[in-house]
Amino acid sequence: MILVANSEAWPGFPTTVAMLRDGAPGIDAMVAGIGKVEREVSVRSVGWGGWPNMLGRMEFDAGVMNGDNRKVGAVGALPDVLSAAAVAQQVMERLPHVMLTGDGARRFALETGFEIEPTLFDDSKRVWWERLEKEMTPDELARFPDVPLIPLSRTITDPERVRDTTVFLCQDASRGIHSVTSTSGWAWKYPGRLGDSPIAGAGFYADSRFGAAACTHTGEMTVRCGTARSIVLAMRLGYSLDDAVKLAAEELGELNEGFLAGVVIHAIDAKGHHKVVNFRCQEEIKYWFWEPSMSAPELRTSERI
Repeated sequence: MILVANSEAWPGFPTTVAMLRDGAPGIDAMVAGIGKVEREVSVRSVGWGGWPNMLGRMEFDAGVMNGDNRKVGAVGALPDVLSAAAVAQQVMERLPHVMLTGDGARRFALETGFEIEPTLFDDSKRVWWERLEKEMTPDELARFPDVPLIPLSRTITDPERVRDTTVFLCQDASRGIHSVTSTSGWAWKYPGRLGDSPIAGAGFYADSRFGAAACTHTGEMTVRCGTARSIVLAMRLGYSLDDAVKLAAEELGELNEGFLAGVVIHAIDAKGHHKVVNFRCQEEIKYWFWEPSMSAPELRTSERI
């Protein structure tokens, strides 16, 4: 067994570890862990602690992939429901579709037993409005939200340059390799924006025969490169885990137009190896790692590439 997650996973990582130790299916264990991350207000990139879109509304994205059969469930721009990863799991298990978005995702969540609940943290609302006040004229403020939003797109890197996602990758007791993601997306994003987190092949991918990968930070780049799928496909073609991740990073480096910034790649292979790399992120990147031989999970520092 093996479990890898990004640093923001701390509220739920021990839950997932305990469930894996007890033999729980990997997806169930990771969804349970991410559920605790989604409800932790101090995690500012996911769920209750995340930042709203330009209109001050929370929209959540999540994805689940079963590497045994490559079934996928995802939700995008989900409003009013914090448990986005759990809703994505229900999409995978109960529908012939792989992704629901917006009001359709909300309707499905209610049909499957989830409840409407507050999703915008009071402090996030305060910071959101104070930030927009700096960008708009008094006339625009009086007319908001009936103003053009495109000129406000320069606000998406504020207040904390948040472009992160919670990602979990595991190989469970049955040697199944799976991935789960959840995010509130970029702070101040344009309404309806989807990053890579709900897109299989970009933000996450799993195939129990070879391995899994998941990405955080600048999802627009990994969507353009199909980064997570590239890594798993390279391993299928005989690349080592190290070389597969290197290939994916080289593809990201070939992008020379559009919005370009940093990406963090998390990956595991079917042999129990793992690799987490920081591609052009200025800050130091940490991640959580656990395997059964360890007395406790460890917070480790990623490589730079």
